[in-house]
Amino acid sequence: MNSADIRRKFIAYYVRRDHKELPSAPLVPENDPTTLFTSSGMQPLVPYILGQPHPLGNRLVNSQKAFRAQDIEEVGDNRHTTFFEMLGNWSLGDYFKKEQLPWIWEFLTQELELPKEKLYVSVFEGNESVPKDEESVGIWKSFGVPEDHMFYYGVKNNWWSRSGEPEKMPFGEPGGPDSEVFFDFGPSASSRQTHQCHPNCDCGRFMEIANSVFMQYRKNDRGDLEELKQKNVDFGGGLERMTAATSDEPDVFRTDLFLPVICEIERLSGYSYGKDAYVTRSMRIIADHIKGAVMMMADSVMPSNKTQGYILRRLIRRSLLYGGRLGLKDDLSYITALVDPIADMYRESYPDVGKQADTIRTFLTQEAQRFSASLSRGLSEFEKMQTMDGKVAFRLYETYGFPWEMTAEIAAEKGMRVNREQFEEEFRKHQEVSRTAAAGMFKGGLADHGEQTKKLHTAHHLLLASLQKVIDPNIKQRGSNITADRLRIDINFPRKLTGKELQDIETSVNMAIAANYKVMRVEMSKSIAEAIGAQREFGTKYPDKVSVYFVGLHDNIHPEDAQPGDYFSAEFCGGPHADFTGELGHFTIRKEESAGSGIRRLYGNLSA
Repeated sequence: MNSADIRRKFIAYYVRRDHKELPSAPLVPENDPTTLFTSSGMQPLVPYILGQPHPLGNRLVNSQKAFRAQDIEEVGDNRHTTFFEMLGNWSLGDYFKKEQLPWIWEFLTQELELPKEKLYVSVFEGNESVPKDEESVGIWKSFGVPEDHMFYYGVKNNWWSRSGEPEKMPFGEPGGPDSEVFFDFGPSASSRQTHQCHPNCDCGRFMEIANSVFMQYRKNDRGDLEELKQKNVDFGGGLERMTAATSDEPDVFRTDLFLPVICEIERLSGYSYGKDAYVTRSMRIIADHIKGAVMMMADSVMPSNKTQGYILRRLIRRSLLYGGRLGLKDDLSYITALVDPIADMYRESYPDVGKQADTIRTFLTQEAQRFSASLSRGLSEFEKMQTMDGKVAFRLYETYGFPWEMTAEIAAEKGMRVNREQFEEEFRKHQEVSRTAAAGMFKGGLADHGEQTKKLHTAHHLLLASLQKVIDPNIKQRGSNITADRLRIDINFPRKLTGKELQDIETSVNMAIAANYKVMRVEMSKSIAEAIGAQREFGTKYPDKVSVYFVGLHDNIHPEDAQPGDYFSAEFCGGPHADFTGELGHFTIRKEESAGSGIRRLYGNLSA
């Protein structure tokens, strides 16, 4: 059973149980100021988990492409990847534990035919705020899960929110206890044979393949957990890991989701995967990072020194460094040869990858050429060094992208030893500074519903409409980000906007605010929304039924009969927004700049 079979089986299983299939959201989240990437299937669904009705109903299913930047340094073992697919099903105030756990058990043991004796489960042990999950314990026991296959963990392992444990959750964020399923690959898969193993051990024997989160709490403004208005189920199962389990293969890089790329690296380098730890780890990093880079670029992310573009650049450059360790440093174009096997494995689920393959190869080549020059400068500086310590090693990492292993090796050739603990201490300081900066940059809580954010979200719609009315009706949104302090929009446009044009756009937005237009949400079929001219984000896939926000729709016009002249703005969007534009205040464009070839980026804010 390959990965495509598992993906199809999962979607079909839940569709038979009255779930509606959602398309995968883009890797760069729309209007979520809290994160750079979509890192879980629930991320685009937060407003609905908090109680807003979903256009497709209260039972949903999909396969969501996801990226977790925090896992970059973890890649190299048998299971960690940056890009992955998350199979998910959701109940938005409908069914709960007594339906969810039997269904996922049936899917794993009957649809995927995983041996019951190889499955272990975990449940929440309880704390002072949330009781022990006795209900899930009883359900697992009713399936015949033996006591020695059931483990109890606290908030570190069996609590899920996007921020982690309850004390780390910001105001407004939902979370809840979870119950996980692990696959046992047997003692031979463990990296520590004398080790007393358990499901949450990281030795390689066990792999988490399913996680049912009972999303029923929310952090309130006093810092306490309170019950949500509705009890939700948020299930996530990594496709890569499920594929490994069905093959009884503890190495996800030997599944069909990575093996074609690994085989191409073997062909290009002349090394065999599994030959030794050095080669194996290098190939895993290259395969993972190039796949992540390709999938990002297919979602319109381009290499840069900021935000998503910085992460993309980091992936590409790490791939090139580890390619050099396999003897591929003389022809950096080898990374473009890895695009086709990636596009081929996703030709049915994500056909845009194949359609953009030529563009992706062009940008990979350009980035490889840039890094080659940076690498040469770094090596030239290194050759001048007479001593080496952890701080200098970290500077090489930060400035030129040298990973620890590379610096240690070239230092050893000169008879110098580098203090790794000192390097890691500098790295920890760097991470702490980054986290602090990110907290300021993306403040506002998970999918922030604060009043100022809602106003900026509404202004974002006015800005896009004004750009089309004042500059060019063919302008389309290519990305966005909204925080509690400002909005940002990326558009397709070939040149810098003039000062007069920016002033005219501002005037258009502020006239719409002064008109005090009503803002109205309407659910309708996607085909009708497209027919009436509602705007949609470029490259985003939408379900058959969508939510459209109208600004200034004429009172005597039915939304489904509207034409572009009947409203100021109409846009596919999940919300939230202000009720009237007069609530917004005064709009100002703060900055306009290039965000890549043919893409302009505008920043704006509101004042009283």
